[in-house]
Amino acid sequence: MQHPDNVIQGSESAFVADEYAQRIHRTRERLSQAGIDVMIVTGPENIFWLTGQQTPGYYTFQALLLPVEGEPVFIIRQLEYFNFIANTYISDAAIYQDGDNPVDFLVGKLQQRDWLKKRIGIDKRGWFLPIAVYETLQDKLGTVADAAGVIEPLRAVKSAAELEKISMAARYVDAGMTAGIAAIRAGADENALVSAMMGSAIAAGSEYVGMEPLVSSGPRTGIPHGTWRRRILQSGEPVFLEMAAAHDRYHAALMRSAWLGKPPAIAQEMEKVCQEALQAALDAIRPGATCEAPHLACQQVIDRAGFTDNFKKRTGYSVGVSFAPDWGEGAILSLYSGVTTELQPGMTFHIPPALRIYGEFTVGVSETVVVTDTGYRQLGTLARPLTLL
Repeated sequence: MQHPDNVIQGSESAFVADEYAQRIHRTRERLSQAGIDVMIVTGPENIFWLTGQQTPGYYTFQALLLPVEGEPVFIIRQLEYFNFIANTYISDAAIYQDGDNPVDFLVGKLQQRDWLKKRIGIDKRGWFLPIAVYETLQDKLGTVADAAGVIEPLRAVKSAAELEKISMAARYVDAGMTAGIAAIRAGADENALVSAMMGSAIAAGSEYVGMEPLVSSGPRTGIPHGTWRRRILQSGEPVFLEMAAAHDRYHAALMRSAWLGKPPAIAQEMEKVCQEALQAALDAIRPGATCEAPHLACQQVIDRAGFTDNFKKRTGYSVGVSFAPDWGEGAILSLYSGVTTELQPGMTFHIPPALRIYGEFTVGVSETVVVTDTGYRQLGTLARPLTLL
């Protein structure tokens, strides 16, 4: 299908064509090593990373057919076609209509390219690969190899161009968090905080994010992943704020805590331990160290303070390209016990140690950081200590 002259190929792409060419080349090398001839890529993050295609419409079927040799083919819904032209430099789009069966359409394209005889792989862990779709592919293609983990290690180490986008996102987060903290007062509601946070981050430049802000007040802060529900802030209460922002789908995140009035002694102690645990985790970051090293350093500070039961999670996770339902790349890398992947310069992490008494309060603090040749670089600029109001 010819695209019209007024939609220019690659005009809205997040990167220059050469950046994608390098990524596709490196992916093909890994596919060859895995013995896979053609990969069916369905995850929106991997599709974006390889091609630049981004759309909120990834709830409809899309797939990149990436052969080790030959031109890739993009299977896409008609409505998304012009988005695809503007975002990518790929010439071959196979367009299906509403009413078509996209899986049958995909198999037809594999047949046209004479790829049905090849060894075909798909990411079996992909969030956007329904069981029914996978079973249909199995029925039509026979054995399908698992290509999970082929692309993700490449995404874990960011290029200079990617790091610049994450740095931009961190600036937007700073603007949003600053506004959210400034909006805290007795009598305001949680929605006012989130409105200030999202409004300021978007005004600063953020696009839509992979997950909503996590903002709560009072006893609601003691429930992990609480979101705003119109609750009125009262004097003497905690306020918990965590948010992300995005630049060209690249995310940075930040967590801060505040208290309206004087916190109880236990909360002050926990908050101090969070600060020390965060710094211990950061100090353990260096190339060649394992992903578990920052977690073990963080956990040691928490255990020594006697708060082991108040911290039942990983210390951090990779951040980068994200679409809903997550702002992180935690499925790629976690900073946690037993994760022995070595840290490399260019890896990016959100590190959010938080301590809570469930149903009473949470205190926490975080930073988004880049692994450097000598340690780490913090991307945010906001003061870390508990804000007292």
